[in-house]
Amino acid sequence: MATSRGPYAKGVAKRAEILRTALEVIARHGYRKTSTRELAAAAGLSEAGLLHYFGSKEKLFEAVLRARDEADGARFDPAADAVGNLAAIVRHNGSVPGLVELYSTFSAEAGDPEHSSHEYFVERYGGIRTALADAVRARQAAGTLNPSADPETIASLLIALSDGLQVQSQYDLDADPGDLFTHLVDLLTGPTRDS
Repeated sequence: MATSRGPYAKGVAKRAEILRTALEVIARHGYRKTSTRELAAAAGLSEAGLLHYFGSKEKLFEAVLRARDEADGARFDPAADAVGNLAAIVRHNGSVPGLVELYSTFSAEAGDPEHSSHEYFVERYGGIRTALADAVRARQAAGTLNPSADPETIASLLIALSDGLQVQSQYDLDADPGDLFTHLVDLLTGPTRDS
């Protein structure tokens, strides 16, 4: 039985519109100060209509974070590696404190294996860790990063630094998180084979 692509395409477009709206509203007002009722109103829907597109409040916020990841990916410098791109994202996050609040709060809540978005974070961290470890290996092979550093350990530490700086930025961190992140990466350069 063939299905009509028209209603499906409209649903996909409306879902994308909701996510764009949610990204803007949450970036401005923050996770705690934004209710699903407010997001629904901003998208021209009832609260039930909004949740229809996602199934639950948790899945809505997971979709918002996925949309944030896609938007961050579009800002990547194709010439940079995962380490350079993560530094750029940490710097950019200073301009979207509401999304940082959503990420920090929601990722902590999803640490519970029973949380509906737990698997999303497991996969997300795994993918980022792999990309960062590959970038560390490439920098080591190029002689621009300390060859004694374990790539997987450095990848995990860079993620911890990124997430920790995001949390600290919510408490009026005096320094720019992007500068602090870059400073640590510079320290990792250490003695290379050219030194």
